[in-house]
Amino acid sequence: MIILSYIADIIFGDPRWFPHPVRLIGRLISYFERMFNGKGSKTTQRFYGTLTAIVVVVVSGVCACALIKLAEKLHPLAGKIMWVLFAWITLSVKDLAVHARAVGRSLAINNIGQSRKKLSFMVGRDTQELSQDEIICATVETIAENTTDGIIAPLFYLFLGGPVLGVIFKAISTLDSMIGYKNERYLYFGRCAAKLDTLANFIPARITGLLIPLAALLSGKNFAESFRICFRDGRKRDSLNSGISEAAMAGALGIQIGGTCNYEGTIVEHPYIGEQRRPISISLIMEAVTVSIVSSLLMLVAGVLFKQIIIYLFCL
Repeated sequence: MIILSYIADIIFGDPRWFPHPVRLIGRLISYFERMFNGKGSKTTQRFYGTLTAIVVVVVSGVCACALIKLAEKLHPLAGKIMWVLFAWITLSVKDLAVHARAVGRSLAINNIGQSRKKLSFMVGRDTQELSQDEIICATVETIAENTTDGIIAPLFYLFLGGPVLGVIFKAISTLDSMIGYKNERYLYFGRCAAKLDTLANFIPARITGLLIPLAALLSGKNFAESFRICFRDGRKRDSLNSGISEAAMAGALGIQIGGTCNYEGTIVEHPYIGEQRRPISISLIMEAVTVSIVSSLLMLVAGVLFKQIIIYLFCL
C-alpha cells in the first residue's frame, strides 16, 4: 500500500482542488496562533506554543486513525483506500519536482521576475532581489532540504507506523513551516514546533545523507564528492538536519550553496557548503530533481526490503 501511495503521488501530486488534510492542519495552527501568539510573558508564549503543538499533533493523528478505522468498518476495501489516501498526502515527490521545474522554465525564458515568484512558493526567504545564479542555488538548496522532510522522512514514518504516524509527522512538519522560525514573532511561541521538527527529522536526515550519494552514483553525478562534502560540511548549518542533505546535494552537483538570506527583514548569513567546481546553470535544477527522485526510489526499495526481512525473521 505504501508503493501504491507513492505511485499515486507521482501521478497526481498535490491537486489544488483536493481538500488536502495539510491545509486543514494549517488552519488549525493559524487558529491557535491568532488566539495565543504574542500574549503574555516569554514563558507564557512558550507554554501556548507547546500546547498548540501538542493539540495539533494529537488531533491530526486521532482524526487519521479514526477515519481509517471507520472506513475499515464500512468495508475492508474502503479501509485500504483510506490507508493509501492518507499515506499519499504525506508525500511530496511530484509537488517538489513541479515547483522546481516551474522555476527552471521561467529562467529558461529569461523571466527573472516570474522565477522569483515561483521560488517564493518553495522557500521562506525573500526572493525579490535574487539574481539568476542565486535563484538556481536557492532552488537546488530547497530541493535537497525538502528531499528529507517532504519525501524521505514521510516514507520512513510510513514504513515505521503506517499513515497515522505519517500524518503525525506531516503535522509536525507543517507546524515548523508555519511557526518554527527564530524571529521576533515566533521565537518563543514556535520553539516547541521547531524542536519537534528537529527531533522528527533527525534519523531521516541522516538516511538522506546516505541516499543522495547513492542516487548521485546511479544518475551519473559525483558519488565520492557527495559523500565527502556531506561529512565535511553537513554540520555547518545551525540546524542539526538540513545541512546534511544540502551538503550531499552540493557535492553531488559540484556547486557551492549558502550565503546571505533575507527572512522577512531578518538578514541571516548561512555558511557556505560545497565547492564550486562547475558554472552555475539552469540545468542544475533538473539534475537536483533527478537526484531527489532517485533518492526517493532508493528509500522505497530499502523500506520494502527491510519490512520483508523483519517479516521473515518473525516468521522463523
